[in-house]
Amino acid sequence: MTRLSVEMLAADTAEPITSAGHAQLGIAVLAGIAVIVLLITKFKLHAFLALTIGSLALGAFAGAPLDKVLTSFSGGLGSTVAGVGVLIALGAILGKMLADSGGADQIVDTILEKAGGRSMPWAMVLIASVIGLPLFFEVGIVLLIPVVLMVAKRGNYSLMRIGIPALAGLSVMHGLVPPHPGPLVAIDAVEADLGVTLALGVLVAIPTVIIAGPVFSKVAARWVDVSAPERMIPQRASDELERRPGFGATLITVLLPVVLMLAKALVDIVVDDPESPVQRVFDVVGAPMIALLAAVLLGIFTLLRPAGYAKERISPLVEKSLGPIAGILLIVGAGGGFKQTLIDSGVGRMILDISEDWSIPALLLAWLIAVAIRLATGSATVATVSAAGLVAPLAADMSTTHAALLVLAIGAGSLFLSHVNDAGFWLVKEYFGLSVGQNLKTWSVMECIISVVAGGVVLLLSLVI
Repeated sequence: MTRLSVEMLAADTAEPITSAGHAQLGIAVLAGIAVIVLLITKFKLHAFLALTIGSLALGAFAGAPLDKVLTSFSGGLGSTVAGVGVLIALGAILGKMLADSGGADQIVDTILEKAGGRSMPWAMVLIASVIGLPLFFEVGIVLLIPVVLMVAKRGNYSLMRIGIPALAGLSVMHGLVPPHPGPLVAIDAVEADLGVTLALGVLVAIPTVIIAGPVFSKVAARWVDVSAPERMIPQRASDELERRPGFGATLITVLLPVVLMLAKALVDIVVDDPESPVQRVFDVVGAPMIALLAAVLLGIFTLLRPAGYAKERISPLVEKSLGPIAGILLIVGAGGGFKQTLIDSGVGRMILDISEDWSIPALLLAWLIAVAIRLATGSATVATVSAAGLVAPLAADMSTTHAALLVLAIGAGSLFLSHVNDAGFWLVKEYFGLSVGQNLKTWSVMECIISVVAGGVVLLLSLVI
Protein backbone atom coordinates (compact mmCIF):
# COMPACT_ATOMS: atom_id res chain seq x y z
CA MET A 1 0.00 0.00 0.00
CA THR A 2 1.37 3.45 -0.88
CA ARG A 3 2.05 6.20 1.65
CA LEU A 4 -0.93 8.11 0.24
CA SER A 5 -3.25 5.13 0.73
CA VAL A 6 -2.05 4.59 4.31
CA GLU A 7 -2.55 8.25 5.24
CA MET A 8 -5.97 8.48 3.60
CA LEU A 9 -7.03 5.22 5.25
CA ALA A 10 -5.95 6.60 8.61
CA ALA A 11 -7.99 9.75 7.95
CA ASP A 12 -11.04 7.72 6.95
CA THR A 13 -10.86 5.44 10.01
CA ALA A 14 -10.24 8.27 12.50
CA GLU A 15 -13.13 8.88 14.88
CA PRO A 16 -15.47 11.53 13.39
CA ILE A 17 -16.30 14.54 15.53
CA THR A 18 -20.01 13.76 15.11
CA SER A 19 -22.17 10.63 15.14
CA ALA A 20 -24.58 11.99 12.52
CA GLY A 21 -25.81 9.62 9.83
CA HIS A 22 -25.54 10.15 6.09
CA ALA A 23 -28.85 12.01 5.84
CA GLN A 24 -27.95 14.51 8.55
CA LEU A 25 -24.44 14.93 7.15
CA GLY A 26 -25.85 15.55 3.68
CA ILE A 27 -28.15 18.24 5.07
CA ALA A 28 -25.23 19.73 7.02
CA VAL A 29 -23.07 19.96 3.90
CA LEU A 30 -25.85 21.62 1.90
CA ALA A 31 -26.56 23.99 4.78
CA GLY A 32 -22.89 24.89 5.18
CA ILE A 33 -22.47 25.58 1.47
CA ALA A 34 -25.77 27.50 1.40
CA VAL A 35 -24.54 29.73 4.24
CA ILE A 36 -21.31 30.42 2.33
CA VAL A 37 -23.21 31.18 -0.89
CA LEU A 38 -25.70 33.51 0.80
CA LEU A 39 -23.02 35.40 2.70
CA ILE A 40 -20.92 35.93 -0.44
CA THR A 41 -23.71 36.67 -2.91
CA LYS A 42 -26.51 38.34 -0.96
CA PHE A 43 -24.66 39.93 1.95
CA LYS A 44 -21.43 40.61 -0.01
CA LEU A 45 -19.29 39.25 2.83
CA HIS A 46 -15.63 38.51 2.14
CA ALA A 47 -15.03 34.86 1.21
CA PHE A 48 -12.71 34.37 4.21
CA LEU A 49 -15.46 35.30 6.67
CA ALA A 50 -18.07 33.37 4.69
CA LEU A 51 -15.97 30.19 4.73
CA THR A 52 -15.27 30.56 8.44
CA ILE A 53 -18.95 30.99 9.31
CA GLY A 54 -19.94 28.25 6.87
CA SER A 55 -17.57 25.82 8.59
CA LEU A 56 -19.17 26.59 11.96
CA ALA A 57 -22.62 26.18 10.44
CA LEU A 58 -21.63 22.83 8.93
CA GLY A 59 -20.45 21.57 12.31
CA ALA A 60 -23.60 22.83 14.05
CA PHE A 61 -25.96 21.17 11.57
CA ALA A 62 -23.93 17.95 11.81
CA GLY A 63 -24.36 17.97 15.60
CA ALA A 64 -20.62 18.23 16.33
CA PRO A 65 -19.35 19.84 19.56
CA LEU A 66 -18.29 23.42 18.88
CA ASP A 67 -14.84 22.99 20.43
CA LYS A 68 -14.08 20.09 18.08
CA VAL A 69 -15.34 22.08 15.10
CA LEU A 70 -13.01 24.94 16.04
CA THR A 71 -10.09 22.52 16.38
CA SER A 72 -10.80 20.99 12.96
CA PHE A 73 -11.15 24.38 11.30
CA SER A 74 -8.01 25.82 12.89
CA GLY A 75 -5.99 22.71 12.08
CA GLY A 76 -7.10 22.72 8.46
CA LEU A 77 -6.42 26.44 8.08
CA GLY A 78 -2.94 26.10 9.56
CA SER A 79 -1.92 23.06 7.54
CA THR A 80 -3.19 24.56 4.28
CA VAL A 81 -1.38 27.86 4.73
CA ALA A 82 1.75 25.97 5.79
CA GLY A 83 1.50 23.81 2.67
CA VAL A 84 0.85 26.47 0.03
CA GLY A 85 1.28 29.87 1.70
CA VAL A 86 5.00 30.20 0.96
CA LEU A 87 4.45 29.09 -2.64
CA ILE A 88 1.75 31.70 -3.19
CA ALA A 89 4.01 34.37 -1.67
CA LEU A 90 6.98 33.41 -3.87
CA GLY A 91 4.73 33.35 -6.93
CA ALA A 92 3.48 36.84 -6.09
CA ILE A 93 7.05 38.14 -5.72
CA LEU A 94 8.09 36.65 -9.07
CA GLY A 95 4.99 38.10 -10.71
CA LYS A 96 5.67 41.58 -9.31
CA MET A 97 9.29 41.42 -10.49
CA LEU A 98 8.14 40.37 -13.96
CA ALA A 99 5.61 43.20 -14.15
CA ASP A 100 7.60 46.10 -12.68
CA SER A 101 10.86 45.32 -14.47
CA GLY A 102 9.17 45.36 -17.87
CA GLY A 103 10.00 41.69 -18.38
CA ALA A 104 6.38 40.85 -19.13
CA ASP A 105 6.20 43.62 -21.71
CA GLN A 106 9.44 42.38 -23.25
CA ILE A 107 7.95 38.91 -23.80
CA VAL A 108 4.79 40.44 -25.22
CA ASP A 109 6.56 42.80 -27.62
CA THR A 110 9.05 40.18 -28.83
CA ILE A 111 6.34 37.65 -29.67
CA LEU A 112 4.15 40.29 -31.33
CA GLU A 113 7.07 41.35 -33.56
CA LYS A 114 7.12 37.83 -34.99
CA ALA A 115 3.34 37.54 -35.42
CA GLY A 116 0.83 39.11 -37.72
CA GLY A 117 -2.38 38.56 -39.65
CA ARG A 118 -4.01 35.21 -38.98
CA SER A 119 -1.30 34.16 -36.54
CA MET A 120 -2.10 37.01 -34.12
CA PRO A 121 -4.75 35.11 -32.06
CA TRP A 122 -2.25 32.25 -31.66
CA ALA A 123 0.40 34.73 -30.58
CA MET A 124 -1.98 36.10 -27.94
CA VAL A 125 -2.56 32.58 -26.59
CA LEU A 126 1.18 32.01 -26.39
CA ILE A 127 1.79 35.33 -24.65
CA ALA A 128 -1.00 34.79 -22.11
CA SER A 129 0.10 31.24 -21.37
CA VAL A 130 3.72 32.21 -20.74
CA ILE A 131 2.84 35.33 -18.75
CA GLY A 132 0.10 33.44 -16.91
CA LEU A 133 2.45 30.79 -15.50
CA PRO A 134 3.76 32.84 -12.54
CA LEU A 135 0.96 35.44 -12.31
CA PHE A 136 -2.42 35.47 -10.63
CA PHE A 137 -5.35 35.84 -13.03
CA GLU A 138 -6.19 39.41 -12.04
CA VAL A 139 -2.55 40.55 -12.37
CA GLY A 140 -2.30 38.85 -15.75
CA ILE A 141 -5.39 40.68 -16.98
CA VAL A 142 -4.04 44.05 -15.86
CA LEU A 143 -0.76 43.33 -17.67
CA LEU A 144 -2.28 42.00 -20.88
CA ILE A 145 -5.29 44.26 -21.37
CA PRO A 146 -3.20 47.20 -22.69
CA VAL A 147 -1.55 44.85 -25.19
CA VAL A 148 -4.89 43.35 -26.28
CA LEU A 149 -6.43 46.78 -26.80
CA MET A 150 -3.45 48.21 -28.67
CA VAL A 151 -3.08 45.17 -30.96
CA ALA A 152 -6.82 45.22 -31.73
CA LYS A 153 -6.71 48.93 -32.54
CA ARG A 154 -3.47 49.06 -34.56
CA GLY A 155 -4.19 45.88 -36.51
CA ASN A 156 -7.87 46.72 -36.99
CA TYR A 157 -8.88 43.38 -35.42
CA SER A 158 -12.16 42.59 -33.72
CA LEU A 159 -11.57 42.95 -29.98
CA MET A 160 -12.93 39.44 -29.38
CA ARG A 161 -10.58 37.92 -31.97
CA ILE A 162 -7.60 39.12 -29.92
CA GLY A 163 -9.08 39.29 -26.43
CA ILE A 164 -10.63 35.83 -26.13
CA PRO A 165 -7.36 33.95 -26.85
CA ALA A 166 -5.54 36.05 -24.25
CA LEU A 167 -8.25 35.48 -21.64
CA ALA A 168 -8.34 31.76 -22.43
CA GLY A 169 -4.59 31.44 -21.91
CA LEU A 170 -4.76 33.19 -18.55
CA SER A 171 -7.84 31.30 -17.35
CA VAL A 172 -6.50 27.86 -18.27
CA MET A 173 -3.19 28.51 -16.50
CA HIS A 174 -5.08 29.80 -13.45
CA GLY A 175 -7.32 26.75 -13.13
CA LEU A 176 -5.10 23.86 -14.22
CA VAL A 177 -1.41 24.59 -13.80
CA PRO A 178 0.56 24.96 -10.56
CA PRO A 179 1.87 27.12 -8.92
CA HIS A 180 -1.48 28.91 -9.02
CA PRO A 181 -3.35 28.81 -5.67
CA GLY A 182 -6.28 26.64 -6.81
CA PRO A 183 -4.26 23.71 -8.18
CA LEU A 184 -1.81 23.96 -5.26
CA VAL A 185 -4.61 23.68 -2.70
CA ALA A 186 -6.17 20.72 -4.53
CA ILE A 187 -2.78 19.00 -4.78
CA ASP A 188 -2.28 19.50 -1.06
CA ALA A 189 -5.78 18.23 -0.23
CA VAL A 190 -5.60 14.98 -2.21
CA GLU A 191 -1.82 14.63 -1.67
CA ALA A 192 -1.13 14.36 -5.38
CA ASP A 193 2.35 14.59 -6.89
CA LEU A 194 3.00 18.18 -7.96
CA GLY A 195 5.36 17.33 -10.81
CA VAL A 196 2.98 14.79 -12.34
CA THR A 197 0.06 17.19 -11.91
CA LEU A 198 2.05 19.95 -13.59
CA ALA A 199 2.97 17.73 -16.53
CA LEU A 200 -0.58 16.47 -17.01
CA GLY A 201 -1.93 19.98 -16.46
CA VAL A 202 0.13 21.28 -19.37
CA LEU A 203 -1.01 18.32 -21.48
CA VAL A 204 -4.68 19.08 -20.72
CA ALA A 205 -4.15 22.82 -21.15
CA ILE A 206 -2.88 22.64 -24.75
CA PRO A 207 -6.04 21.37 -26.51
CA THR A 208 -8.24 23.28 -24.07
CA VAL A 209 -6.67 26.65 -24.75
CA ILE A 210 -6.64 26.06 -28.53
CA ILE A 211 -10.39 25.32 -28.64
CA ALA A 212 -11.45 27.98 -26.12
CA GLY A 213 -9.01 30.58 -27.51
CA PRO A 214 -8.27 30.95 -31.25
CA VAL A 215 -11.04 28.58 -32.38
CA PHE A 216 -13.85 30.04 -30.27
CA SER A 217 -12.66 33.61 -30.86
CA LYS A 218 -13.83 33.32 -34.47
CA VAL A 219 -17.36 32.64 -33.25
CA ALA A 220 -17.17 35.22 -30.46
CA ALA A 221 -16.08 37.89 -32.95
CA ARG A 222 -19.21 37.22 -35.04
CA TRP A 223 -21.49 37.27 -31.99
CA VAL A 224 -19.99 40.45 -30.53
CA ASP A 225 -18.24 42.66 -33.08
CA VAL A 226 -16.81 45.55 -31.05
CA SER A 227 -13.74 47.74 -31.26
CA ALA A 228 -11.19 48.43 -28.53
CA PRO A 229 -12.44 51.24 -26.23
CA GLU A 230 -9.98 54.15 -26.38
CA ARG A 231 -10.59 55.20 -22.78
CA MET A 232 -9.40 51.85 -21.43
CA ILE A 233 -5.88 51.87 -22.93
CA PRO A 234 -3.66 52.49 -19.86
CA GLN A 235 0.07 53.11 -19.71
CA ARG A 236 2.28 50.03 -19.51
CA ALA A 237 4.81 49.52 -16.73
CA SER A 238 7.81 49.53 -19.05
CA ASP A 239 6.80 52.81 -20.69
CA GLU A 240 8.39 54.59 -17.72
CA LEU A 241 11.63 52.56 -17.80
CA GLU A 242 14.79 53.57 -19.64
CA ARG A 243 15.71 49.91 -20.19
CA ARG A 244 14.27 46.50 -19.53
CA PRO A 245 15.48 42.87 -19.35
CA GLY A 246 16.15 40.80 -22.44
CA PHE A 247 13.65 38.33 -23.88
CA GLY A 248 15.80 35.24 -23.38
CA ALA A 249 16.71 36.02 -19.78
CA THR A 250 13.08 36.80 -18.93
CA LEU A 251 11.80 33.60 -20.51
CA ILE A 252 14.40 31.50 -18.66
CA THR A 253 13.38 33.09 -15.36
CA VAL A 254 9.66 32.47 -15.93
CA LEU A 255 10.13 28.87 -17.03
CA LEU A 256 12.79 27.88 -14.46
CA PRO A 257 10.38 26.64 -11.74
CA VAL A 258 8.35 24.69 -14.31
CA VAL A 259 11.49 23.03 -15.70
CA LEU A 260 12.80 22.13 -12.23
CA MET A 261 9.48 20.62 -11.08
CA LEU A 262 9.05 18.68 -14.31
CA ALA A 263 12.65 17.44 -14.05
CA LYS A 264 11.95 16.11 -10.57
CA ALA A 265 8.86 14.26 -11.81
CA LEU A 266 10.83 12.77 -14.71
CA VAL A 267 13.70 11.63 -12.45
CA ASP A 268 11.19 10.07 -10.03
CA ILE A 269 9.78 7.99 -12.89
CA VAL A 270 13.10 7.05 -14.57
CA VAL A 271 15.26 6.43 -11.49
CA ASP A 272 12.54 5.33 -9.04
CA ASP A 273 15.02 4.81 -6.18
CA PRO A 274 14.59 7.04 -3.09
CA GLU A 275 18.14 6.24 -2.02
CA SER A 276 19.70 7.31 -5.33
CA PRO A 277 21.85 10.47 -4.99
CA VAL A 278 20.46 11.77 -8.29
CA GLN A 279 16.85 11.40 -7.16
CA ARG A 280 17.62 12.95 -3.78
CA VAL A 281 19.18 15.99 -5.45
CA PHE A 282 16.19 16.46 -7.76
CA ASP A 283 13.80 15.92 -4.84
CA VAL A 284 15.33 19.07 -3.35
CA VAL A 285 15.85 21.29 -6.41
CA GLY A 286 12.49 20.24 -7.87
CA ALA A 287 10.54 20.91 -4.67
CA PRO A 288 8.03 23.72 -5.40
CA MET A 289 9.43 26.07 -2.74
CA ILE A 290 13.03 25.67 -3.92
CA ALA A 291 12.04 25.93 -7.60
CA LEU A 292 10.13 29.18 -7.05
CA LEU A 293 12.77 30.55 -4.68
CA ALA A 294 15.44 29.87 -7.31
CA ALA A 295 13.39 31.77 -9.90
CA VAL A 296 12.94 34.73 -7.54
CA LEU A 297 16.67 34.89 -6.76
CA LEU A 298 17.52 34.56 -10.46
CA GLY A 299 14.99 37.29 -11.23
CA ILE A 300 16.96 39.77 -9.13
CA PHE A 301 19.82 39.47 -11.63
CA THR A 302 17.89 38.81 -14.86
CA LEU A 303 14.90 41.13 -14.33
CA LEU A 304 15.54 43.81 -11.72
CA ARG A 305 19.20 44.64 -12.31
CA PRO A 306 18.81 45.10 -16.10
CA ALA A 307 15.82 47.37 -15.41
CA GLY A 308 18.02 49.60 -13.24
CA TYR A 309 16.82 48.45 -9.81
CA ALA A 310 19.37 49.25 -7.10
CA LYS A 311 19.67 47.02 -4.01
CA GLU A 312 17.60 49.45 -1.93
CA ARG A 313 14.57 49.10 -4.24
CA ILE A 314 14.34 45.30 -4.11
CA SER A 315 12.99 45.02 -0.56
CA PRO A 316 10.17 47.58 -1.11
CA LEU A 317 9.18 45.75 -4.32
CA VAL A 318 8.93 42.46 -2.43
CA GLU A 319 6.90 44.15 0.30
CA LYS A 320 4.46 45.60 -2.24
CA SER A 321 4.02 42.19 -3.88
CA LEU A 322 2.91 40.55 -0.63
CA GLY A 323 0.16 42.98 0.31
CA PRO A 324 -2.34 42.05 -2.44
CA ILE A 325 -2.11 38.31 -1.68
CA ALA A 326 -3.25 38.65 1.94
CA GLY A 327 -6.88 38.12 0.91
CA ILE A 328 -5.97 35.13 -1.26
CA LEU A 329 -4.02 33.50 1.57
CA LEU A 330 -6.92 34.00 3.98
CA ILE A 331 -9.44 32.54 1.52
CA VAL A 332 -7.19 29.57 0.80
CA GLY A 333 -6.60 29.03 4.51
CA ALA A 334 -10.29 29.25 5.39
CA GLY A 335 -11.03 26.88 2.52
CA GLY A 336 -8.59 24.45 4.08
CA GLY A 337 -10.39 24.84 7.39
CA PHE A 338 -13.72 24.13 5.72
CA LYS A 339 -12.18 21.10 4.01
CA GLN A 340 -10.88 19.72 7.33
CA THR A 341 -14.25 20.27 9.00
CA LEU A 342 -15.87 18.28 6.19
CA ILE A 343 -13.37 15.44 6.60
CA ASP A 344 -13.52 15.33 10.40
CA SER A 345 -17.32 15.30 10.32
CA GLY A 346 -17.26 12.10 8.27
CA VAL A 347 -18.36 13.69 5.00
CA GLY A 348 -15.48 12.03 3.15
CA ARG A 349 -16.75 8.56 4.05
CA MET A 350 -20.27 9.63 3.04
CA ILE A 351 -18.99 10.77 -0.39
CA LEU A 352 -17.19 7.45 -0.83
CA ASP A 353 -20.36 5.51 -0.03
CA ILE A 354 -22.49 7.65 -2.35
CA SER A 355 -20.03 7.33 -5.24
CA GLU A 356 -20.04 3.54 -4.83
CA ASP A 357 -23.84 3.34 -4.61
CA TRP A 358 -24.41 5.64 -7.60
CA SER A 359 -21.50 4.28 -9.65
CA ILE A 360 -20.35 7.80 -10.54
CA PRO A 361 -16.74 7.96 -11.77
CA ALA A 362 -14.65 9.81 -9.19
CA LEU A 363 -13.32 12.31 -11.75
CA LEU A 364 -16.79 13.18 -13.01
CA LEU A 365 -18.08 13.54 -9.44
CA ALA A 366 -15.20 15.90 -8.60
CA TRP A 367 -15.93 17.98 -11.71
CA LEU A 368 -19.66 18.20 -10.94
CA ILE A 369 -19.09 19.24 -7.32
CA ALA A 370 -16.64 21.95 -8.37
CA VAL A 371 -19.10 23.18 -11.03
CA ALA A 372 -21.93 23.42 -8.50
CA ILE A 373 -19.85 25.41 -5.99
CA ARG A 374 -18.45 27.66 -8.73
CA LEU A 375 -21.95 28.47 -10.00
CA ALA A 376 -23.12 29.23 -6.49
CA THR A 377 -20.19 31.27 -5.16
CA GLY A 378 -18.63 32.70 -8.31
CA SER A 379 -15.14 31.96 -6.99
CA ALA A 380 -12.88 29.43 -8.71
CA THR A 381 -10.66 29.31 -5.63
CA VAL A 382 -13.56 28.64 -3.24
CA ALA A 383 -14.89 25.99 -5.63
CA THR A 384 -11.49 24.32 -5.79
CA VAL A 385 -10.74 24.22 -2.07
CA SER A 386 -14.26 23.11 -1.14
CA ALA A 387 -14.50 20.42 -3.84
CA ALA A 388 -11.02 19.15 -3.00
CA GLY A 389 -12.04 18.70 0.63
CA LEU A 390 -15.16 16.81 -0.35
CA VAL A 391 -13.55 14.37 -2.78
CA ALA A 392 -10.11 13.97 -1.19
CA PRO A 393 -10.93 10.48 0.23
CA LEU A 394 -11.59 9.26 -3.30
CA ALA A 395 -7.84 9.54 -3.98
CA ALA A 396 -6.93 6.94 -1.35
CA ASP A 397 -6.77 4.02 -3.77
CA MET A 398 -5.80 6.00 -6.86
CA SER A 399 -2.51 5.76 -8.72
CA THR A 400 -0.22 8.79 -8.86
CA THR A 401 -1.47 9.77 -12.31
CA HIS A 402 -5.16 9.39 -11.42
CA ALA A 403 -4.72 11.45 -8.24
CA ALA A 404 -3.23 14.18 -10.43
CA LEU A 405 -6.16 13.86 -12.84
CA LEU A 406 -8.53 14.25 -9.87
CA VAL A 407 -6.88 17.59 -9.14
CA LEU A 408 -7.31 18.65 -12.77
CA ALA A 409 -10.96 17.56 -12.81
CA ILE A 410 -11.57 19.82 -9.83
CA GLY A 411 -9.70 22.67 -11.52
CA ALA A 412 -11.68 22.24 -14.73
CA GLY A 413 -15.00 22.30 -12.86
CA SER A 414 -13.99 25.41 -10.91
CA LEU A 415 -13.84 27.46 -14.14
CA PHE A 416 -17.37 26.72 -15.36
CA LEU A 417 -19.64 29.66 -16.34
CA SER A 418 -18.29 32.84 -14.82
CA HIS A 419 -21.31 35.11 -14.39
CA VAL A 420 -22.51 38.07 -12.35
CA ASN A 421 -21.35 36.72 -8.95
CA ASP A 422 -17.73 36.49 -10.15
CA ALA A 423 -15.36 39.46 -9.80
CA GLY A 424 -13.55 38.33 -12.96
CA PHE A 425 -16.78 38.74 -14.94
CA TRP A 426 -16.98 42.44 -14.09
CA LEU A 427 -13.23 42.96 -14.57
CA VAL A 428 -13.42 41.69 -18.16
CA LYS A 429 -16.67 43.56 -18.85
CA GLU A 430 -15.30 46.94 -17.78
CA TYR A 431 -11.89 46.60 -19.43
CA PHE A 432 -13.41 45.55 -22.75
CA GLY A 433 -16.32 47.99 -22.53
CA LEU A 434 -18.97 45.28 -23.00
CA SER A 435 -22.59 45.07 -21.90
CA VAL A 436 -23.63 42.31 -19.52
CA GLY A 437 -25.23 40.42 -22.41
CA GLN A 438 -22.14 40.73 -24.59
CA ASN A 439 -19.93 39.54 -21.75
CA LEU A 440 -22.15 36.51 -21.17
CA LYS A 441 -21.95 35.57 -24.87
CA THR A 442 -18.15 35.82 -24.96
CA TRP A 443 -16.29 35.57 -21.65
CA SER A 444 -18.88 33.37 -19.90
CA VAL A 445 -19.23 30.98 -22.85
CA MET A 446 -15.44 30.79 -23.13
CA GLU A 447 -15.21 29.73 -19.47
CA CYS A 448 -17.81 27.00 -20.08
CA ILE A 449 -15.82 25.72 -23.07
CA ILE A 450 -12.62 25.62 -21.00
CA SER A 451 -14.36 23.69 -18.22
CA VAL A 452 -16.06 21.15 -20.49
CA VAL A 453 -13.09 20.57 -22.81
CA ALA A 454 -10.61 20.27 -19.94
CA GLY A 455 -12.96 17.93 -18.06
CA GLY A 456 -13.41 15.82 -21.18
CA VAL A 457 -9.67 15.58 -21.82
CA VAL A 458 -9.12 14.58 -18.18
CA LEU A 459 -11.68 11.77 -18.52
CA LEU A 460 -10.10 10.59 -21.78
CA LEU A 461 -6.64 10.56 -20.20
CA SER A 462 -7.97 8.51 -17.28
CA LEU A 463 -8.91 5.76 -19.75
CA VAL A 464 -5.48 5.52 -21.35
CA ILE A 465 -2.99 6.13 -18.53
